[in-house]
Amino acid sequence: MLKVSILNKIFILELIFFGFIITGLLPRETSIFLVLGLVIYIAIASIEDATIFFIRSIPLFIAIPITANYDNLNTWRILSIIIFLKWFLGGSIIYYVLRIKKWIKNYSIKKPSVLLLIMLLLAILSIIPAADKGEAIKRIIYFINLSLIGIVIYELAGKNAEFIRRLIKNIAIPTIIVTIIGFIQLASTYFIDIYQFMRIWGEGIQTRQFGVLWSEIAVRLGNTWFAYYGDQLSLRVFSLFPDSHSFPQFVLLGLPAIFAISFQKLTTYNLQLTTMIRTRANMSVLWIPTAFLIAILSGTRGIWVASAGVLIIIAGIIYWMHRTRENNHYKNIFKYISLYMLVFFMLFVVAYPIFVSPQFLLSKGNWELFGERIKSIIDFGETSNSQRVEIWKASLESIKERPLLGVGIGNFPVVLDQRIFLARAGSSAHNIYLHIAAETGIPALIITVWFLWLVFKKSYDNFIFEKDSLLITYFGATILFVPWVLIYSLTDVALFDERTFLLFVATTALIWGIKNPDKIGGKNSYDVYSGRQ
Repeated sequence: MLKVSILNKIFILELIFFGFIITGLLPRETSIFLVLGLVIYIAIASIEDATIFFIRSIPLFIAIPITANYDNLNTWRILSIIIFLKWFLGGSIIYYVLRIKKWIKNYSIKKPSVLLLIMLLLAILSIIPAADKGEAIKRIIYFINLSLIGIVIYELAGKNAEFIRRLIKNIAIPTIIVTIIGFIQLASTYFIDIYQFMRIWGEGIQTRQFGVLWSEIAVRLGNTWFAYYGDQLSLRVFSLFPDSHSFPQFVLLGLPAIFAISFQKLTTYNLQLTTMIRTRANMSVLWIPTAFLIAILSGTRGIWVASAGVLIIIAGIIYWMHRTRENNHYKNIFKYISLYMLVFFMLFVVAYPIFVSPQFLLSKGNWELFGERIKSIIDFGETSNSQRVEIWKASLESIKERPLLGVGIGNFPVVLDQRIFLARAGSSAHNIYLHIAAETGIPALIITVWFLWLVFKKSYDNFIFEKDSLLITYFGATILFVPWVLIYSLTDVALFDERTFLLFVATTALIWGIKNPDKIGGKNSYDVYSGRQ
């Protein structure tokens, strides 16, 4: 008889309560009891189980209705603090002294953390020019809160091989959950009209997930849930997320875990590329095209365009691997992973009839909507594109005027002469790099890009110096999917959404956490594949 762990039992209960609450079968106030139950579990569970449970639950975290005027404190903020304190208080003074000494001596460990500390310092300094200092301080606290789980993952990954494997496998779970919910959401558009949809998802589910304030913004001020072409209307799938921009990014960041689980059998042995193609992968491989399709159906054009940048990265990596005479085993694995980009492009054929089908009980009349949305990518006269260009110009002008510390973190609406409140409604530079520079200055942007480059480089190093089949595939896939999200960020700042950013932090922490490959089944002093010392 299959033994179900305590972690799985608690997760199933969380999933059931979450479903009952967001559908209105249980009153929203019930979430307080759910959160209390999760706090108790996190407090008594091992630090490894608590961290894995947290990552598995990211899309299920719900806002707590504390008072009528303050009902948007999200569960993850409390649990991440508890997990961090649990880890921090679990170490002795001697342990931290030794860790600090190691940090001082080891430049490869010190460099990324120093960059992060500089980024934090620059963010703090940007409070000085901020028009709304309270909002700036809250934004800094927000990012520190988001980063706590990354610190724990980084530390655990550096000393626990089994934890790394477990975490990778568990990242696949929330990715699959939001993909399934995305298709359920899509299916609902064929049975209800637009007004019923907004009542169910806007005034109902999203209110119970994120609080009344967000629901008012999404329903009254605007959202990214629909694609319009004349009188035609089509859903842009957003699943359990506040918008259709952060959702596909979460899916892309979760895909390396699904790749790792699906291809573990294929990457265990030194197979030729043709043999890998002919060999049947794990059945979980079916989630790859499913996740690709739902990302396409988000209707986020930046995700579509960024895929072209991934092709350039693939060509560059293959060239570099040939130039450095990397072992064929790694070349073949990377090429095999890269071949799935063909699946992504082929799925546009499947997405086309779905996108142009008569949703919300309306006949579209013709099949032009999807084609027009694709053509609008390069149409700078299109409303969305023209507004982006104007915002980029205003951002560049602001950066020119305030190059050192920007307008203050969390104060971007000042750039557009808007009220600070509109930051919650999506007021941004529509480019994460311009946004960082406009809010915290050019030095902060330089440090950020430097750090992201090091993340990419570390992903590649982890890939070619690994021997564990699960980790080889995972890091091989992160070389593609993390940059995909970062390229998309040239047109949006949705990576800063708490759910997507939590997974980004977890992914980055895993990448940096691999410090001694020999401890987790990787290469030590002698490379068994290439004979390289």
